[in-house]
Amino acid sequence: QVQLGESGGGLVQAGGSLRLSCAASGRTFRGQATGWFRQAPGKERELVAAITWSGGSTYYANYVKGRFTISRDNAKSTVYLQMNSLKPEDTAVYYCATRAVTIEISSRLWSSWGQGTQVTVSS
Repeated sequence: QVQLGESGGGLVQAGGSLRLSCAASGRTFRGQATGWFRQAPGKERELVAAITWSGGSTYYANYVKGRFTISRDNAKSTVYLQMNSLKPEDTAVYYCATRAVTIEISSRLWSSWGQGTQVTVSS
């Protein structure tokens, strides 16, 4: 089992930036795809961005393309989400998750989850 811990959330003004980090521990992290999900109050958890173990394949939700960048440093067992040009509608709890090999859109197909970090964007 992989243990995940998110950090880097906070309060930022619209147009600002944040970088989220997802630190992993556990031998099974190797080979795993990692995704960043978000969940706003009253809404379903949705995949924002994801990256395969090699970094050769990435996914971005349409509404973050050009603003968010996912990257990973496997030597540090850490995945990052750089968020630029933040909007109030980006406000949510952001979670990282892992699953074996491939990227899947549905949150039900991801096996390990962190506790989440709050991102609040003020207008």
